[in-house]
Amino acid sequence: MTTATKIEAILYLKGKPLSLGEIAEYAGCDRATVEEGIMELMDNYAHRDSALEILETPNGYSLQLRSDFHDLVQKLIPVELGLGALRTLAAIALNNPILQTDLIELRGSGVYQHVPELVELGFVRKRRDNDSRSYSLQVTPKFYQYFQIENLPQILEQQPPEEQLELNHQTQTREPRG
Repeated sequence: MTTATKIEAILYLKGKPLSLGEIAEYAGCDRATVEEGIMELMDNYAHRDSALEILETPNGYSLQLRSDFHDLVQKLIPVELGLGALRTLAAIALNNPILQTDLIELRGSGVYQHVPELVELGFVRKRRDNDSRSYSLQVTPKFYQYFQIENLPQILEQQPPEEQLELNHQTQTREPRG
């Protein structure tokens, strides 16, 4: 068994990105040997007709399905979201982007469980907001692709919700002139 084959087995069995150090620990060899093995694997996968590839991600190296096969994954392995997470995703999509603090006001504390799940599934991107201490949440291209949505309509025509509510209230309370 070559080092590259051993690394391939490790990446397959762990099913998540691993750093060079983690791979070296599992393989029982040094980092330089792991780097050589990774390069050999990447080269092998690049030169054969395979559904898999070795990618370097921000979290380490990963054995994963090529992006050409994502449509097949969606057909064979549909995402199962609970009703709460689905409603949270809808709220994020309709207010895209939205601060997590605003989302919590809108949806409640369940957001703390839903957001990590939605981020892990790749439907939502979470970034620290520069103007507040909260996170900015927005849907990703995967959201649009998975739900087969080109874009979302602007329901309130770019007016802040407070202004929209005031306008609705004014038109409902106005006395008819006679």
